[in-house]
Amino acid sequence: APPLPAARPVRIDIPGLRVSAPLVGLTLDDRGRLGVPDPADRNLAGWYRDGVTPGSPGNAIVVAHVDTPTGPAAFAGLDALPPGATVDVRRADRRIATFRIYATEEYEKSDFPSTRVYGPTKDAQLRLLTCGGAYDRGAGGYQSNVVAFARLVSVRPG
Repeated sequence: APPLPAARPVRIDIPGLRVSAPLVGLTLDDRGRLGVPDPADRNLAGWYRDGVTPGSPGNAIVVAHVDTPTGPAAFAGLDALPPGATVDVRRADRRIATFRIYATEEYEKSDFPSTRVYGPTKDAQLRLLTCGGAYDRGAGGYQSNVVAFARLVSVRPG
């Protein structure tokens, strides 16, 4: 599908995870790390608002928690989302950008491939990120990140 002009994303739907979550804008903290959605809301995702909007040319970033203290969260099961699964992003311009997953990978936080995940792309792509791997409270929580890589495949009216 041809890329779209920029428009704020408002909701992400992932049928394979049975997720329909509102999207909030996120920024980088003072250490240059991407913020996360409010952990008090299990059904909330965030997009990097200073980057590419989903459906526009380049690499858009959406993050959500895998769990919270009260149970599974929006991106629980992201690590098992197979290639071919679809992700719909509803946008403020009343269009729905549909992406197809082409890979899901897990990376140790100590060896995270920032360029592969956040680097530029020529076509409209989407990265879904959450925590994964072993949970070690003493070491600060989850020790890995799960990243799903997707490409824009269609656009329809919302």
